[in-house]
Amino acid sequence: MVRKIVLEGRECPPPNVYAEACPSRAILELIADKWTLLILPALKRGPVRNGDLMRLIEGVSQKMLTQTLRELERNGLVSRIDYGEIPPRVEYALTDLGRSLADAVRKLDCWAEAHIPQVMAARAEFSKKERPAPRPAQG
Repeated sequence: MVRKIVLEGRECPPPNVYAEACPSRAILELIADKWTLLILPALKRGPVRNGDLMRLIEGVSQKMLTQTLRELERNGLVSRIDYGEIPPRVEYALTDLGRSLADAVRKLDCWAEAHIPQVMAARAEFSKKERPAPRPAQG
């Protein structure tokens, strides 16, 4: 069933991720970001402080964590909870929309963890094919 979408009083074509101009492409780009794929499931257990996310997600810089959280918040996937205390206390939590996406993302995480041995084997096999065969010594 194709739903009509009305934005700013005008009817828009139905979403189509294969259409270059479709805004759903920007959402796919956000979802496909490696930090998004790690942050969303990390927030699934409930509100988390920034420092806890830094410790949980190894390798993420403060800059990338902040940028990704802001983008997730901008798109309605994460809420920022500022308690207005001194020292400052801020937590991040999934919205209902974010929770629905986190469930799908966790399935991707599980797939990656379950299939990494096969992927590594495929990489090794591919590397063997890429290397030219040694030339016989000429004498």
